[in-house]
Amino acid sequence: MLQIDRWKRILILGICLLGLLFALPNAFYARVEAHNDATAQIEATGVETPELVAARDGWPSWLPNSLVNLGLDLRGGAHLLGEVQVAQVYKSRMDALWPELRRALSAERETIGAIRRVQAPEGVLSIEIGNPDQMSRAVEIVRGYSTPVTTLTGAGQQSLAIATQGPALTIQLSDAEKAMTDDRTIQQSLEIVRRRVDEVGTREPTIMRQGADRILIQVPGIGSAGELKELIGTTAQLTFNPVVGSTGDAEAQPGLGQIIAPSVDQPGLFYILEDSPVVTGEDLVDAMPASDENGLPSVNFRFNPTGARAFGAYTSANIGQPFAIVLDNEVISAPVIRSAITTGSGQISGSMDFDQANRLAVLLRAGALPAEMTFLEERTIGPELGQDSVDAGKVAAAVGFVAVVALMILSYGRFGIFATVALGFNMLLLFAILSVIGATLTLPGIAGIVLTIGMAVDANVLVFERIREELKTARGPARAIELGYEKAMSAIVDANITTLIIAAILFVLGSGPVKGFAVTLTIGIVTSVFTALFVTRLLTVMWFERSRPKQIEV
Repeated sequence: MLQIDRWKRILILGICLLGLLFALPNAFYARVEAHNDATAQIEATGVETPELVAARDGWPSWLPNSLVNLGLDLRGGAHLLGEVQVAQVYKSRMDALWPELRRALSAERETIGAIRRVQAPEGVLSIEIGNPDQMSRAVEIVRGYSTPVTTLTGAGQQSLAIATQGPALTIQLSDAEKAMTDDRTIQQSLEIVRRRVDEVGTREPTIMRQGADRILIQVPGIGSAGELKELIGTTAQLTFNPVVGSTGDAEAQPGLGQIIAPSVDQPGLFYILEDSPVVTGEDLVDAMPASDENGLPSVNFRFNPTGARAFGAYTSANIGQPFAIVLDNEVISAPVIRSAITTGSGQISGSMDFDQANRLAVLLRAGALPAEMTFLEERTIGPELGQDSVDAGKVAAAVGFVAVVALMILSYGRFGIFATVALGFNMLLLFAILSVIGATLTLPGIAGIVLTIGMAVDANVLVFERIREELKTARGPARAIELGYEKAMSAIVDANITTLIIAAILFVLGSGPVKGFAVTLTIGIVTSVFTALFVTRLLTVMWFERSRPKQIEV
């Protein structure tokens, strides 16, 4: 008997209404986007300006506010290709190793003699010992700091390559360790770049590795490549270094194990600092824009327990001595330690406005890039071409929709109207799902939507043709409709499963634009099958129950 249980009817209608509700924000794209940006900015800064409040209140908070993200080719934005200077990490590893080796070798001074670090190429640690006859003992000590490389390609190798020549002992990362370090550095850089971009609320960036040491960054909706570089290109390495002295000579040569850094607040003043920091930005767990005791912009920061202990121990042992807060090799402040700071929190203040304080907090929260990134390619892409593509896509979709509607109504009459209504719900569900999952719509994605419109009625055609065949058996219209849907089911499922498999392969093996096409095609197939098998059937049953026709024409 031709019928649908009440709970099934409620479920089908509920899904359609939810689709309408979640697709609705895309009809008011600019207003909802302004609401989302204003809400994010108010939550990040805690500042409610009249403009932000007006933008936030421009869309009811109780309604869904998820949007279909427009890709770089549709919305415009910035494109950068960056190269990570992985060799800097080798130097950092050797600089961090030196204090440990110095203590260990100094403990064996009676055997190996005096030790001192000598100049060496970047990434190489060179040590001279006073008693070359005991070099084997020195090598044995150094090997205690070498660990096995855990990757399959580096199995059996050690992390340190050690060589000797006369009284000199040279240490550097082994080739296997360098390969593993390079991969780890790129992965860490990818994650940090992604966090920095996400912090400012930019929608759906493309951040991916290219080659051995390059990162492709495409961010839709950002003003310019320069703005993106300012956000990403800053290493944001925060360190707390002991102060050795100060000078007005920018060309002064610091001693071994020391660096020279300019003062931000006092032009012409340069601080000589110990190269090894007491605490680094890696120990930061939070950073928020705030105001200092004078009401000026500042950034409050907080260390993790490890950083808090190290900072507390250093300040307790160096009361009365200055220390420097260094950001990207510039001294932000060099206060004198008045008392032990054991709370694990502090404040950075100086010549900055509130926007700069917020940006600094973003950079510190995201963490420090493990190595400097140089940009080989940068482009600012305007939205004009993207708008033309969107407009062309709208025209293509409208023409396809009208053509499909006309063909279905002329071919199947009343049942064609049911298929047309289902096609409308198909589009609503497609955009609702794209909005909820945060998918990025690109130009190939628009092609997938237009293709979905053309394919959406295929299942209806199979059902309607099957109903026509069943009507010839004179079993009555109700039985013909029921058998039409039942017997067409397997053909519809088989036909769409093969398309789903192809779409899945495109998504897994394809890159950006191809994936965009595969996403819209996959979602379109699922929504098409749902609307053809359930929505049109529900419309047909509701009409049949009301009219009770003795015969029907399909």
